[in-house]
Amino acid sequence: MKAIMVVGTTSHAGKSLITASLCRILSRRGWRVAPFKAQNMALNSYVTPTGGEIGYAQAVQAWASGVTPWVEMNPILLKPQGDMTSQVIIKGKAVGVAGAAEYYEQYFDIGWQAVEESLQRLSEEFDLVVCEGAGSPAEINLKHRDMANMRVAKHLNAATMLVVDIDRGGAFAHVVGTLELLEPEERALIKGVVINKFRGQRSLLDSGITWLEKRTGIPVVGVIPWIDNAFPAEDSLGLFDRRTTKNQSDLTIAVIRLPRISNFTDFDPLEAEPSVTVKYLSPKDTLGHPDAVIIPGSKTTIADLLVLQKTGMAQAIQNYAAAGGTILGICGGFQMLGKFLADPEGVEGETGRFKGLELLPVKTVLTAQKIARQRLVTSNYPQSGLPVTGYEIHQGRTRLLESEEINPASAYAQKQSSCKPLFDDPNLGIVDANQSVIGTYLHGIFDNGPWRRSWLNNLRQQRGLPSLATGVANYREQREAVLDLLADAIMAHLDLNLFL
Repeated sequence: MKAIMVVGTTSHAGKSLITASLCRILSRRGWRVAPFKAQNMALNSYVTPTGGEIGYAQAVQAWASGVTPWVEMNPILLKPQGDMTSQVIIKGKAVGVAGAAEYYEQYFDIGWQAVEESLQRLSEEFDLVVCEGAGSPAEINLKHRDMANMRVAKHLNAATMLVVDIDRGGAFAHVVGTLELLEPEERALIKGVVINKFRGQRSLLDSGITWLEKRTGIPVVGVIPWIDNAFPAEDSLGLFDRRTTKNQSDLTIAVIRLPRISNFTDFDPLEAEPSVTVKYLSPKDTLGHPDAVIIPGSKTTIADLLVLQKTGMAQAIQNYAAAGGTILGICGGFQMLGKFLADPEGVEGETGRFKGLELLPVKTVLTAQKIARQRLVTSNYPQSGLPVTGYEIHQGRTRLLESEEINPASAYAQKQSSCKPLFDDPNLGIVDANQSVIGTYLHGIFDNGPWRRSWLNNLRQQRGLPSLATGVANYREQREAVLDLLADAIMAHLDLNLFL
């Protein structure tokens, strides 16, 4: 099958961005393109229409290709759990939990079979596959069990580009060192080097490029300038690169940066709002007085809840709520807002029952069976009748407290009777009587433009600010424009002739 492989000298070299841009560039040229990443380790994930879970970056790359995301585009997804283990997801379905040694003993052969089957199916449906590697292809202690890089390139006999991040320094050494550590048949597949994240005067780089091409015998096919555009990062390290201030913004929204935060791509649409500053806070930080606090999803909800309690952030959030502040919990954050969480099966490790933030009259019981599905619902809040799309990814069921679990004289009794479903499906979330504490299982909720603007207008009203227009497009249209801009920016600096 026809394929292009994109590998990097290091993690964070820009492979995901360049792969997405190639998908858009080639799609616009008339190719039916599919992205592919054999194995991905990430806490940002997406649910396909068939209910399978893949890395969010591969979903973005599918959208860049103009096609629907498939599980075959990312057949192996590893979701770290914080105890030196990861949940193993193969072809969209969770199959177990394993540490590194156990993973390669138990899942390597099964995983590679899934990779081959996925590539076969993609080859039957698409003209060309753009494959992304993971980390570096030259980790000599890992190469014998590396499924994501040159093993894929050799399997496909794919023309491969090597991407290096020049902004972090040492780019020439990274390229030469990587090539030296590849086997001859692997190195033969490297058709070009791409220097990424270049800042400065191009002419000052020319002598280095001439030396590199002479030293390696491989042409430099692109020098990509620093592109200051938001792009979904694959892991939480990307948070530290995000904007925390804007020149002018009406609202500040604090997102608690949990140790095992997941699906923080939920907040890309908020970051794209000109009137909003999204500020990521460590549990050790001072909460302050933001216009809203968001508790995001977590891969290990109970462990992250205990961190909030240990650091004092839990008390700060409770005090903020008592003062009338607006709090939104998504997925694991929703579970934390309740009276307690129970883990009778030890899904997250230690069995037991754990006290929540006690801001909503709900309880959560974690279960081994994962719910992963796309949803289309109708909103009851902040404006009724709005169509809202998103997806669920969670292990656990959250329910209102039963009457026998509540002291009739307690505040919970009033809260239970006054809470309302957030959507027409009451299992997806609730909002309290004051409309100040909201919990939902729906990822991607801010992608819905009218819902997002309605929620922001509630915050603006509290500040005495005029309302924003709610008749806006969903974020996917803005994302399409960003992908076009990225493709245009990269196409101007990249020669693809050797790969086509």
